[in-house]
Amino acid sequence: MRSRNPVFSRRGFSRDNGYAGFNAAPQAGGPAVATQGNPYAQPADNPYAQNPYAQQDLQYGTPPQAPATTGRMTMDDVVIRTGSTLGVLVVTAALAWALLPVDDANIGRSYGIGIGAALIGMVLALVQSFKRKASPALILSYAAFEGVFLGVVSSVVDNRIADGAAMQAVIGTMAVFAGVLIAYKAGWIRVNRRFYGFVMAAALGFVFLMMVNLLFAVFGGGDGLGFRSGALGVVFGIVGVILGACFLALDFKQVEDGLAYGAPREEAWLAAFGLTLTLVWIYLEFLRLIAILNSND
Repeated sequence: MRSRNPVFSRRGFSRDNGYAGFNAAPQAGGPAVATQGNPYAQPADNPYAQNPYAQQDLQYGTPPQAPATTGRMTMDDVVIRTGSTLGVLVVTAALAWALLPVDDANIGRSYGIGIGAALIGMVLALVQSFKRKASPALILSYAAFEGVFLGVVSSVVDNRIADGAAMQAVIGTMAVFAGVLIAYKAGWIRVNRRFYGFVMAAALGFVFLMMVNLLFAVFGGGDGLGFRSGALGVVFGIVGVILGACFLALDFKQVEDGLAYGAPREEAWLAAFGLTLTLVWIYLEFLRLIAILNSND
């Protein structure tokens, strides 16, 4: 079971790592963690359930403990790194909003800069995703360029389509994050193999349909098959937000397992990167959904 975020499949967030792994398989003869009385324990066939680095004195009904060593990731590490990454993104988005006007005389130049920043951000994200270790410089650079893109596209929607759309999308994203976190911690969302399989199947179908729609739009003109406008666009926008919420639950599970099994401190940067990717996805889906609803008025 893995998050959709490519960074969570790298070293420290995957089964084949050398750390007290997030998803590592049990060693032969290693102790099993009982599920009775443990709210975080998983079924025996779940690769998250066992930790090859588990200590011999684990008791039934207690969650696995991280090794008693320094340099292990903590929740404070995740919060601080995530806050730093999102802070850079918000600052550059605000600067792009203020310095790249989207009036009739400047919208072409501003939108071109925004698209260029998005492409650079995508390249940086791919490079970080395939690195074995987290690079704070790469992650913060991705946030900076992604912020420029978000600032420009938000300004376009807010100033030319729907006044207040950016703030509505921010509030919607924060509400989804808080709602999923509460539901996850309360146990209303069970992240297991069935949940993972459903989310990944839905995500693959969603991406495939969007690619088909893009091809029809490029070669046939207009809006392709209509997945990005009208009533059908609204439906797909809602599906996109729901998928983003599901990915958040997968991300929370990965972070929780990393804390329980003692991932190294630098992995907090990967957690921040993955969470930022998901939050950007949700924000863009909200922004597009608001634009569609207002363009149909």
